[in-house]
Amino acid sequence: MQQPNLIGHLQKIQAAVTGQGKWVLGLVILLMPVNWGIEARKWQLSLRSLHSITYRQAFRAILSGVSFSLNTPNRIGEYGGRILFLPEGKRGRAVSLTIAASFSQLLITLTMGSAGLFLISERLLAEGSNSNLRIWITVFRSVVVFFACTGFLLYFRMTWLLKGIGLVPGIRKLLPYISVLEDMDFKVLLRVLVLSGVRFLVFLIQYNLMLQLMDVQTGWWTGLWTVSVLFLLLATLPTVALLELGLRWEYSVMLFSPYSGNTVGILASATGIWLINLVLPAIIGSLFILGIRIFREP
Repeated sequence: MQQPNLIGHLQKIQAAVTGQGKWVLGLVILLMPVNWGIEARKWQLSLRSLHSITYRQAFRAILSGVSFSLNTPNRIGEYGGRILFLPEGKRGRAVSLTIAASFSQLLITLTMGSAGLFLISERLLAEGSNSNLRIWITVFRSVVVFFACTGFLLYFRMTWLLKGIGLVPGIRKLLPYISVLEDMDFKVLLRVLVLSGVRFLVFLIQYNLMLQLMDVQTGWWTGLWTVSVLFLLLATLPTVALLELGLRWEYSVMLFSPYSGNTVGILASATGIWLINLVLPAIIGSLFILGIRIFREP
C-alpha cells in the first residue's frame, strides 16, 4: 500500500471514531453486554436442572470465564472461570452442561459459516490465484456440513452420546459427571439453541457496524455472510485468544479484500471487535474474580 493511501485511511479512521461515527462505535460497544448477556442467559438455562443461579450471578461468571480464557487454546479456560461461582460439589457436572451450551453456539457457527461458504466461495475463487483453492473450499465446506448435521443430531439426542460413552471402558468413569445432560430436555435445548442464534446475529451486527465505521464498503448482505465465514474459521482452527488477533487479521484480509481495497480499515475492524468483545469483557471479568472465594462449601 502506498504511503499517501495509508495516511488517508488512517485519517478516515480517526475522523470516524472522533467525529460523526462516534454513535456507531458507541452502538458496537453497547452491543457487547447484550452479546455476553445472552450467553449468561444460555448458561443460566443450562444449569437449571443442577443448580439455580440468578441472572446477575450468571453474567458475572460469564465475564470471569472470558478473563480465564484469554491464554488457553480455543478459550477452553472459560469453563474454569464460570464454575468458580458454583458450589464445589457441583462444578464437575456443571462443566458438562456448559460444554453443551457452548456446543449449541458452535452448531450455529457451523450452519451460518457453511451457508456463507456457499454464497461467497465463487467470489473468493475468482480472486484467488491458487489452483487448489477450489478443491480446498469444496472439501472444507463438505466437512463443515457433515459435522453440522451430525452435531444437530447428537445435540438433540444426548442419550445416544451417553450410551456410546458408557460402552467405552477408558472414559466410562466420566458418566457420573455427564449423565446430568439427560436432564436437558428438548425444550431447554431448543431455547439454548435459539439464544445462540440470536447471539450470532448480534455478532454479525457488531462486525458490520465496525466495517461501516472503518469505511470497508462490503454491503450488509455480503458482510453478513463473509463475517459468518470468518467466525467459522476462528471456531474450527485452534488458537489462543491473546494470539488470535494475528489470525483475525489474516482471515479478514483474505475474506474481505475481494470486496474492498481498504486493508487498513479491514485490520482496524478486526482489532476493534477483538478489543470490544474479548479484551474489555476480560478486564471486567478479572475484577469479578478478585471478589469471589474460590473454595466454597458444597
